[in-house]
Amino acid sequence: MALLLVVSKGVDAHLSPEQLLPVLALLSYDIAAIDAGTEALTESARADLIVLDGRSDLASARMMARLFHSAGSTVPLLLVVSESGFAAISPEWGLSDMVVDTASPAEFDSRVKLLLSSGSNEGLISAGGVVIDDQAYTASIHGEPLDLTYTEFELLKYLTQHPGRVFSREHLLTDVWGYDYYGGTRTVDVHIRRLRAKLGIEHEALIGTVRNVGYRFSPEPDKRSGQDDGEN
Repeated sequence: MALLLVVSKGVDAHLSPEQLLPVLALLSYDIAAIDAGTEALTESARADLIVLDGRSDLASARMMARLFHSAGSTVPLLLVVSESGFAAISPEWGLSDMVVDTASPAEFDSRVKLLLSSGSNEGLISAGGVVIDDQAYTASIHGEPLDLTYTEFELLKYLTQHPGRVFSREHLLTDVWGYDYYGGTRTVDVHIRRLRAKLGIEHEALIGTVRNVGYRFSPEPDKRSGQDDGEN
């Protein structure tokens, strides 16, 4: 079942997503809610659709829409807004669609289904200039194709799917190499080094080292981030 992630400023932990946005109680989807902020970017990687609540704080909704867009998120973005807020919306927000908060459950559901169906046909993962076509098994950086091995492709895809999230070497071994892999964590460092080399000097900082923790994909890389693959 598709997961809808509701992103709203000042989410009350005691409120269920359906209480936050009552129309959701009438739809047959898995629903989760999170406060507007950088953590929402990480959580969005597991969602099939982001429902951005702009009813009471349009400025915050605009900030989040731009954050998702700049991070290269490919998850469809549906803005819920009051009628008075329509005039403030522009194409630069990067929205997939928007709907008024007075829309009927049938209209809301139809818009969700349309976005879910269109998103499922793309098969593209994009962040920081890296575009991965999971169906064609190709990867590129700013339009230039990358010649990757199977494991390099899977590693880059995994990191790109979770921009900003830090993964330990052990976590990457489990999720990319698989539970039946018995090699040491050093192999992760080797593959990270090779990926950086193939991304090139200009883009190698997209994959950052977090000292004593592991690695993360940073759509807006910090040039000062550590590049010592031997750090633990």
